Amino acid sequence: MIPGPRNLITDVPGLMVGNAQDDTLKSGTTVMLGEDPMTAAYCVMGGAPGTRETDLLEPDKSVAQVDAIVLSGGSTYGLDAASGVVAGLRNQGRGFALHTLRIPLVPAAILFDLLNGGDKDWTDNPYPDLGRAALDDAGTEFSLGSVGAGTGALTGMEKGGLGSASLVLDSGITVGALIAANPVGSVTTPGGRYFWAAPFEIDGEFGGLGPDPRSGLGRNIESRKLAAFEQRANTTIGIVATDVDLTKSQAKRVATVAHDGLARAILPSHLPNDGDLVFAASTNRRRMHAPQTDLREIGHAAALCVARATARAIYHARPAPGDLLPCWSAGTLPEQV
Repeated sequence: MIPGPRNLITDVPGLMVGNAQDDTLKSGTTVMLGEDPMTAAYCVMGGAPGTRETDLLEPDKSVAQVDAIVLSGGSTYGLDAASGVVAGLRNQGRGFALHTLRIPLVPAAILFDLLNGGDKDWTDNPYPDLGRAALDDAGTEFSLGSVGAGTGALTGMEKGGLGSASLVLDSGITVGALIAANPVGSVTTPGGRYFWAAPFEIDGEFGGLGPDPRSGLGRNIESRKLAAFEQRANTTIGIVATDVDLTKSQAKRVATVAHDGLARAILPSHLPNDGDLVFAASTNRRRMHAPQTDLREIGHAAALCVARATARAIYHARPAPGDLLPCWSAGTLPEQV
């Protein structure tokens, strides 16, 4: 396995990603769009999720494919970002065909960033416009860090962000991940220098420092965020994707296995006050020739990509006025770089 040419989820053929954010609001939205409808599923392992149109992704439901998936800040308000995406897709003639109608299907998940120091005193909900702007921004190249749904994200110890990574399997199958990291737990070991995900890093993609040389870690986890904010001010959300044709049941299994990547990159993860959720999507560009082998390798690659994407989200985060927590990159830890 090697990373794709961009080391982004858009290495999966047929995918585009767009970001939109408001730096005064300290929040934003990310949309992943398929050139064609995508097979999709999801798995929630956190105790406090916020979602829209996820029930239709269950294997026993009749909806076969979706047009886009939205990740957003804003907690409950951010779910309306999907409304902006739906409106934009309708204008493009996209959506499920029903007689003369087109009905875009856009599941969404949100993270809580309402207490991050941004100006939340709006009159009209800003998230529909952010969703529409993210859709208009969609392409194969996109930025990481303090952008889109990761704009106002915070981890236990540092500023969070938006991350992505990919792998191309020996079989030619491509797998990618897109993560908006906002957990109560930490992505770095005590002291903030090393990433928990370091054993899975490829080619120095989040600093190349390697694993923490100390042992016995993980027994005492400090969280600046938990000390400062309300208990539910968290959640890491994301998407894993592949170009192999998956059924909804197979996609759900991939989404489930992909959560291993969160557990490798965030300590602790999947807590009652996290809403951790992973979508899985397929662009159906390739046939699955060896179902058991292919599905096993896709799930494993998805988990690896999730761990790497989570660390990259924090690595690429950048400071902004009014930040409540430091950035890993900001020089607040002198020995880092």
